[in-house]
Amino acid sequence: MVGARIDSLLVLGADGDLARRLLLPGLAALLASDWAPRRRLLVLGAGLGALDERAWQRRVSDAFAEGSGGGGRGRRVTDTARRSRYRTCDVTSVDELRGLLEECEGTPAIYFALPPSVTARVCQALRLLDLPEGTVLAMEKPFGTGLDGSRALNQLVGTLVPEEQVYRIDHFLGRSDVLNILGVRFANRLLEPVWNNEHVESIEVVYDEALGLEGRAGYYDSAGALVDMVQSHLLQVMALLMLDPITRVDERELRSAKAEVLRATRLKGGPRNASRRARYTAGTLGGRKLGAYTREPGVDPARRTETLAEVTLEVDSWRWAGVPVTLRSGKALGRARKEAVVTLRKTPHLPAGLRGHATRDSLTIGFKPARLAIHLDVSGPGDPFELDSSDPEAVLADGQLPAYGEVLAGLLDGDPLLAVRGDNAEECWRIAEPVLDAWRADEVPMDTYAAGSDGPRDWR
Repeated sequence: MVGARIDSLLVLGADGDLARRLLLPGLAALLASDWAPRRRLLVLGAGLGALDERAWQRRVSDAFAEGSGGGGRGRRVTDTARRSRYRTCDVTSVDELRGLLEECEGTPAIYFALPPSVTARVCQALRLLDLPEGTVLAMEKPFGTGLDGSRALNQLVGTLVPEEQVYRIDHFLGRSDVLNILGVRFANRLLEPVWNNEHVESIEVVYDEALGLEGRAGYYDSAGALVDMVQSHLLQVMALLMLDPITRVDERELRSAKAEVLRATRLKGGPRNASRRARYTAGTLGGRKLGAYTREPGVDPARRTETLAEVTLEVDSWRWAGVPVTLRSGKALGRARKEAVVTLRKTPHLPAGLRGHATRDSLTIGFKPARLAIHLDVSGPGDPFELDSSDPEAVLADGQLPAYGEVLAGLLDGDPLLAVRGDNAEECWRIAEPVLDAWRADEVPMDTYAAGSDGPRDWR
């Protein structure tokens, strides 16, 4: 179902880092693109920060110049920036929320660039107001702080607007390199016959970053690698990789197919056997010295926050039973590895006369940069009976829009295809929560690795 188009974007928490760094540049890129709707959009920001009109206009102009290619090109970009406004207020106050909604034009989308606890308080306040017809709620991850909290927030949000008007934002789903999975899966007959447990030995989804905290301790130290990346982004990527064939790419079919995968997902063994965690110590990263995570500004060592998380799962379905799926993400690693790898089983028989070591075929879908690589065994150079490996690779084109541009296009056009449905958000917490509980109880050791290394030495 495609809903009403949005006339006003009300950003709660507009004084924060997310709006400045990602949301506003993404909006500018969308406005500067060939996005079809030619109507005007009012952007109204609100937050506790004391930004006067000049400071807000400067922030918007800088973000818009970044997002639209440096020049703020296009009438829509400059017009939207000029008309945007900011209000210093308590966004959990019923009276102040009423005033913000009265300033909106037409149908509003309320964007919660806020922590989950504040989002819940805003929703409680919104219950006391009559929301304009068609109001859309857009909420940043993490959606809730656990399974019970996610369920409670879903129930609360359900008293405000219908589910099709709720956009749980996972910007990973707006990235062209992730959406490439759909094209690879369903446009190539070569793959579908082997896309099952009869032929697939294992699946990995890895997002290792060669970056430290980069000033994000305020959020990251209360989340960690598991909540920040695995519980949200990587489970969504896994669902795209493993969903059954769909007849059309629309929000109902795609999100329902993802839900089937997530409902069938279990830890492969208990949390102590299925998960590992670690955090970085001092080291050299990208030619510069980096201190230990526990010495980073804003980090509380008592929280025992992990900077590298790995979880092994399996999807308990006819298609995938018995195939281990490893999700891993970490920071301050020596090699940025951002990819999904599907490894096939060994061939059942190698004919006598062929020499050499037969390796496993694999398909790699790379993120940032977007690429597609296939690993095969072929006849080697010189002696055709001597096996050699070949890794043909294609560089995939980036999409026209950045991730937040794609997400905002769906939001403003009333198409929730790239939003996370409520039941999917709950399933992600169900999968991750036993691991989080085990980690909080110190049932899984906290390993360490030097910044700039490939991770703990005893991890394979």
